Amino acid sequence: MQLPAEAVAATELIEVVRISALPTERGAPYPGRTVAHWAGSEVADALALIQNLPGSEQHRCGFSPGWSLRAYEDSLDLALFEAAFCFRCHEVRMRGTAVPPALGT
Repeated sequence: MQLPAEAVAATELIEVVRISALPTERGAPYPGRTVAHWAGSEVADALALIQNLPGSEQHRCGFSPGWSLRAYEDSLDLALFEAAFCFRCHEVRMRGTAVPPALGT
């Protein structure tokens, strides 16, 4: 899976979110409860695993993500990117300040 390279290099913290609903506004983060924070070597390990996810056949389910990851740089201001994962249709949708349009899905 392709992640925004500059954002990967700048990521200092990952927030793991259990998604509870779809965003109510375009561009808003997926609402949900934060269940974990990863920092240091955990960030590098998690991003490496995500980048090595194999491609698969996409299925149509209407996109119902259960989990998302939000990546932050050291300022912890705005998320560099958020990746929401749907394990039914095998789609990942990304948004954020560091996500070029071509990597949105």
